[in-house]
Amino acid sequence: MTADFVYLLVGVALLLAVLVPIALSRRAVSAPMVLLVVGLLIGLLPFPEPATGGPMAHLSFIEHLTELTVIVALMGVGLALDRPLELFRPKSWLQWGAAWRLLAIAMPLSIAGVALLGWSLMGLAPAAALLLGAALAPTDPVLASDVQVGGPTAFDDGQEEVDEEDEVRFALTAEAGLNDGLAFPFVYAAIFLVTLGGVSDWGLRWLAWEVTGKIVIGVLVGTAVGWLLAKLAFRAPQPSLRLAETGEPLLALAGVLASYGVAEVAQGYGFLAVFACAMTLRLAERGHEYHEHMHESIDRLERLLTLTVLLLLGSALTNHLLPHLSWQGAVVGLLLVFVVRPLSGIVALRAGWGRDRMGNCDLTPKEELAVSWFGVRGIGSLFYLAYAAGEAEFPGIDELWATVGFTIALSVLVHGITATPVMRRLDARKQERSCAR
Repeated sequence: MTADFVYLLVGVALLLAVLVPIALSRRAVSAPMVLLVVGLLIGLLPFPEPATGGPMAHLSFIEHLTELTVIVALMGVGLALDRPLELFRPKSWLQWGAAWRLLAIAMPLSIAGVALLGWSLMGLAPAAALLLGAALAPTDPVLASDVQVGGPTAFDDGQEEVDEEDEVRFALTAEAGLNDGLAFPFVYAAIFLVTLGGVSDWGLRWLAWEVTGKIVIGVLVGTAVGWLLAKLAFRAPQPSLRLAETGEPLLALAGVLASYGVAEVAQGYGFLAVFACAMTLRLAERGHEYHEHMHESIDRLERLLTLTVLLLLGSALTNHLLPHLSWQGAVVGLLLVFVVRPLSGIVALRAGWGRDRMGNCDLTPKEELAVSWFGVRGIGSLFYLAYAAGEAEFPGIDELWATVGFTIALSVLVHGITATPVMRRLDARKQERSCAR
């Protein structure tokens, strides 16, 4: 297949991704679903041998493409959140109660549940099972746009509270922004099991550095970079340097690359740094319309990268991954989407302990079910698996790739189909409650 034909296929696929959801706007069809299906069909075409190699043959490309997609999405998520999170303002932390519960309770339960299934049902080695759990645990900031907040809102300077009426979208957006970085320690734990041996040989170092040190560095670096960019954009000494006044949206992309690069050089978690940078930048002049311009620019780049990854994932599934998918791996993917994540989410949101520290969840029972259900798995899982596979040799790696690819495809289709009707019903109920008041 020539390069020209590849360009033609990608162009047609992207055109379909734009037009089909518009034409079927009243139906549960999204651009990610369209691109995934088109990719599945493309994978059935007779590709030449260099293009048919499995993920391990294109490991570096997969890692860097998914890495870029995730950090761009994290900047978009951070800019989209109107609700502030200030390090030295405890009240702002309590307003994120649902997110803390999902991170502190639901994500570890998901990791443990998937790892246990991988070990007992799939027969994976402990390290490979832990890697599977860590890779599939975080919800995705890339593919969950249909159930996340729409974007930053411009408002009067005197307005203090925003987006308080949509706890479902806020909880899912905040969770997706934070948990990609917080899953990394468990990926490292899987790598250490393979390369360093038993937990007793590296457990303390892991707790001190991978769990604590790198998280702290990532947050501090992201906050510092965000503060500097905000000062430049809104309060630069020279008016010509105040990018907020010129409306130049590329500052957001500069923030993505600068915060991620500095954090990685400093050995911190770059994913957390990008999100912290976006949140700090968003905190400055919160009512300014410049945030909308930056978010729109990032959103377009994110959409392009996301659709490209999904096109390639669909092609890889039918071209290479599905032959390596065992029925046990398929069952693990089904159980994660339909059982493990929903139950973990319900346990987290309804837990009675830690309410004073993590904040209350202002969610109705139906909203709790919705938040628990929409644990979208996506591109971050591909990055974690590619990163770990490049650091150590895991037994059964082809089955891991197949299971992760199948689970992402399942999540895209199942959550994509249910997102529109579920969110529409929740919005209608919210409107009814507002009218009743």
